[in-house]
Amino acid sequence: MLSDMISNDVWTKSKTACLYRYNPNGQYFARVRFGGKLHRKKLGTDDYQLARRKLADFRRDLGRTDGRASNTSFGTALDKYARTFGGLSPSSQKDKRAVIGKLKATWFGIDTLPLRTIKPSDVSAWLSRHCGNKGASYHNSVLTVIRDAFDLAVKDRIIADSPAAHLKYRRRAAPIRLTPTFDQFKQIVANVRAQTQNREAEQSADFIDFIGLAGLGQAEARALTRADVDLDAGRIITYRHKTRQGFVIPVFPQVRALVEKLCSGKAHHERLFKHDDAAKALSNACKRLGLPPFTHRALRRMFIVRAIERGVDVKVIAEWQGHRDGGKLILNTYSHVRRPHSERMAALMTDGEPENVIPITAQA
Repeated sequence: MLSDMISNDVWTKSKTACLYRYNPNGQYFARVRFGGKLHRKKLGTDDYQLARRKLADFRRDLGRTDGRASNTSFGTALDKYARTFGGLSPSSQKDKRAVIGKLKATWFGIDTLPLRTIKPSDVSAWLSRHCGNKGASYHNSVLTVIRDAFDLAVKDRIIADSPAAHLKYRRRAAPIRLTPTFDQFKQIVANVRAQTQNREAEQSADFIDFIGLAGLGQAEARALTRADVDLDAGRIITYRHKTRQGFVIPVFPQVRALVEKLCSGKAHHERLFKHDDAAKALSNACKRLGLPPFTHRALRRMFIVRAIERGVDVKVIAEWQGHRDGGKLILNTYSHVRRPHSERMAALMTDGEPENVIPITAQA
């Protein structure tokens, strides 16, 4: 074995300390004592100069890791990673734990295999087998869990480098997002209110109307209480469901009458809406009107599209949506809306004065 290399004719000790040559095939091996423990590694080359460089890299990697954690298994690393999910939403935690469960069920030897022995090709091969025929969204969510788990292991000095660092996310196909016009939205609300035989019709119509006029998502709307609304200041405080980040939206003139109605007679802690959603009422109204199957998200998209078309600054719209990217996501997602708006703005760039400009004359 490698430990007997000094006294065995099969091995030749090189001029470089800790570097040995295996005579039958000429391959070089490293044998380094670090942190009171002997570490061995096949360097994968029969070139002496290249072997020296790989030995130096091996020593440097040992210095970047904790020798006491060198036998930490991939399964243990995933368990440590799972303990960092506390700040995520329940749905995100569920999705990530499902990926970890799949890894543990299909990665051979995951609970005994030391993390340091996993090669980039091992990760690529597993992804190819289990995500190769899946969509980009699923592939990317699995890759995120794998990359984050390895990155955490690097930070904890269990391994020097992540074997998943080279992997890239797949580009997702642009989805077809159904978005109603404002007239279609008003038809939907009116149709839901007209179902007088349904005792929940009015509440469902209010929920749909609020989402479309306030621009909030279903999760944000259903969580609102009377305490979140300040009618005097004209603002609503809410929390983005995905990130749990608080943000403020104005009580827009188009939604003020509805908000006043929803707040009327409610206690400080009472929710504005008794129901969590109006998906069924929305779906049935679309069927009755012969419209596409619009969703709660479609109503939020309608609000954003309408704001862009009316010339509201994209950064302001992003703030109303609880985004913290300065409008980058909206600019990327709604580029199809910006083109007509851009053309209207371009029409203002003439060599004469627009009709709405009042000339300013100097006064003596």
